[in-house]
Amino acid sequence: VQLQASGGGLVQAGGSLRLSCAASGRTFSSHAMGWFRQAPGKEREFAAAISKSGGTTYYADSVKGRFTISKDNAKNTVYLQMNGLKPEDTAAYYCAARNAYYSGSSSLDYQYDYWGQGTQVTVSS
Repeated sequence: VQLQASGGGLVQAGGSLRLSCAASGRTFSSHAMGWFRQAPGKEREFAAAISKSGGTTYYADSVKGRFTISKDNAKNTVYLQMNGLKPEDTAAYYCAARNAYYSGSSSLDYQYDYWGQGTQVTVSS
């Protein structure tokens, strides 16, 4: 599975961005997906995840109520809609896919087998 993330950019605090992650190689319907982020000088952290079916989502407390993860299996794309952005959301955002054997989502990065390149999100105050 090859993953390509896009949609990052510079936005003012309170603004919105939508990240996309397109997959090739296998269909998204075969994989639970997640979004992680890493700020400079900090460890990578979990942001959001979605089950293989798309029926279950899971969010970090820091983004709950502001971010929404979704899947479009027909387009082989997973999205992260980010509203109410804060300066502390500034980071490189990475999409990841779990092995097709697992149907559930996870907040643990070591449980993901495939990773896309990061897309930078910068939120100015």
